[in-house]
Amino acid sequence: MIRLVSVSGGKDSTATLLLALQRHTKEEIMACFADTGNEHDMTYEYIDYLQEKTDVYIHRVKADFSDQWQRRIDYVTNKWPEKGVEPDLIGRVLDSMAKGPTGIPFLDLCILKGRFPSTKAAFCTEQLKIYPITNYTLDLIDQHGPVESWQGVRADESPRRALLNDREDKGGGLTIYRPIHKWTVKDVFAIHRETGTKPNPLYSLGMNRVGCMPCVNCSKGELLEIYKRFPEQIERIAEWEKIVSMASKRQASTFFSALGDTETAYERGNIYKQVEWSQTKRGGTKMDIFSVFEEPAACSSSYGLCE
Repeated sequence: MIRLVSVSGGKDSTATLLLALQRHTKEEIMACFADTGNEHDMTYEYIDYLQEKTDVYIHRVKADFSDQWQRRIDYVTNKWPEKGVEPDLIGRVLDSMAKGPTGIPFLDLCILKGRFPSTKAAFCTEQLKIYPITNYTLDLIDQHGPVESWQGVRADESPRRALLNDREDKGGGLTIYRPIHKWTVKDVFAIHRETGTKPNPLYSLGMNRVGCMPCVNCSKGELLEIYKRFPEQIERIAEWEKIVSMASKRQASTFFSALGDTETAYERGNIYKQVEWSQTKRGGTKMDIFSVFEEPAACSSSYGLCE
């Protein structure tokens, strides 16, 4: 049986891969990384590091939206007029999609949706990670037989994840296994230390999560850290907001949800406005001068990695 470990470059999936190597031989283990196109370069470099460190080949998969692209164009062309959408708007959206997919999975998905994912509609995980890895897993089953899919999910991450079982038989040769479900964060970093494996360096640069940069779920403080340390990431998101807006019926799509009047959503809620908010004190009205002008520490970790 193949043990397929889903690897994201984060602490939990890395711990899962390290645990798999303690329990099984390298020949029994495979690993897979779903590239969303919204990762920091350090995460891509960390995947390379993990592959070299563990001597386990990490297969890269990417969501491809080529088929959905033409269907979206057909829908806008044929259905939007029936819904009363203005011809000029339809023309602008079709022009924005004329060149075809960008090849960046996260961006292409947002163009197709006409919006970015949110905390309430986190379609990114399913479309960009679960589906591509599931398809790869099914191909492995067809070629090699039963697969045990190892997933780095922990109960204390959320109430929903706490309800998951450690093991699930999905049938058709697929078993889901969550070997660190009962682990704590301390357990996760302990196995890093035991095996001499460095955590993703982004954890020492103020990041709480490293799966995307930024993630739609990132905190106020984390957004400020990203702006101060990696301003190019903010510039990229600003450009993506313009691209997705052009493909949107609203013509105004923001990375973080902007509640209220649709007509002013972009002006009120674009990524630069969110960065301004990240620089304020509690309540979001007065700028926190100390945090804005303070230079980022060489090492800053909420997980105690700098101690």
